[in-house]
Amino acid sequence: MAMQEPATRPANPRFSSGPCAKPPTYELSKLADAPLGRSHRAAVGKAKLKAAIDGTREILGIPAEYKIGIVPASDTGAVEMALWSMLGARKAEMLAWESFGSGWVTDVVKQLKIDAEVKTADYGQIVDLGSVDFDNDVVFTWNGTTSGVRVPNGDAIPADRAGLTICDATSAAFAQDLPWDKLDVTTFSWQKVMGGEAAHGMLILSPRAVERLESYTPAWPLPKIFRLTKGGKLIEGIFTGATINTPSMLAVEDYLVALDWARKIGGLPELMKRADTNAKVLWDFCDRNDWLANLAEDPATRSNTSVCLKFTDDRITDPAAFAKAVAKKLETYDAAYDIGAYRDAPAGLRIWCGATIEAADVEKLTLWLKWAFEEALEAQA
Repeated sequence: MAMQEPATRPANPRFSSGPCAKPPTYELSKLADAPLGRSHRAAVGKAKLKAAIDGTREILGIPAEYKIGIVPASDTGAVEMALWSMLGARKAEMLAWESFGSGWVTDVVKQLKIDAEVKTADYGQIVDLGSVDFDNDVVFTWNGTTSGVRVPNGDAIPADRAGLTICDATSAAFAQDLPWDKLDVTTFSWQKVMGGEAAHGMLILSPRAVERLESYTPAWPLPKIFRLTKGGKLIEGIFTGATINTPSMLAVEDYLVALDWARKIGGLPELMKRADTNAKVLWDFCDRNDWLANLAEDPATRSNTSVCLKFTDDRITDPAAFAKAVAKKLETYDAAYDIGAYRDAPAGLRIWCGATIEAADVEKLTLWLKWAFEEALEAQA
């Protein structure tokens, strides 16, 4: 007998892991102050870009001596700027436990052809951080968006390291406690936890990273959009709002609106609390239902933003087809959009639980998950 369809749907069914849901109070009218048709180099444009940098520092608690820049090509652009500009001065260690981390391995090993030790873990697991030699340059993702596995803390990173830590934190920033003293290069994009518009990346540099940039010249040529120094000195303008290329002032305004929302709700502590609360709804649901489990094997490494789930019922004959059927059913009924697992990840679901999501919507989603699971089982039979 078919299970009855749930009576209510999530008010906002947008559970995509990027671009992610807008803040709950979002309205397009809030972008009215965007200086459209004006140069980003005019006073008004510079002021907006500086406000985005200053707001990022304020909300994330980034130390005053760290540099923050707005760069092209989203988080990918920010990561690759760091890899191309800083690596090669010493041996590198590449840590990968999901798709994007594997992509950085390809960049370093196959494109830059740098002497690198590659350490990998399967989806749901994490590299043994105690085995990493931080006297090498170490490249890693803090939160694996495609695996739902995150670094639990920065305890494994020594304060007296000789190498740089280069951290892709795109689905961690604003939802997880990043230890800035342990991170030399940190990147993220606006479209994750803050629900901002895509295409712009953030590059955060410690004094140690700046010292590397000013003392080391890579053996390979750098395209214009990767150049962070001139004449052996950091291009300071990049970190005060003079962007390398033309930014979208509409997207900048959108990010400013998100930062203002974050301030009003209580800043970083409240952002992290909201993500934790959302994720716990799904974790508790998995604990109550033995047909669904968290892909992350160790609770200490479970992501509170990109929660990845796998179906564990023995009656499922084709896991990939089953997971797709569940995701499609939920989208058809406007209960959840874009929650299929990433294409390189194991079959299952990936549900965004970042700060812009409401816990009440996650609660309603769990009712639909149960219904869609039963529907897919019946269809399979």
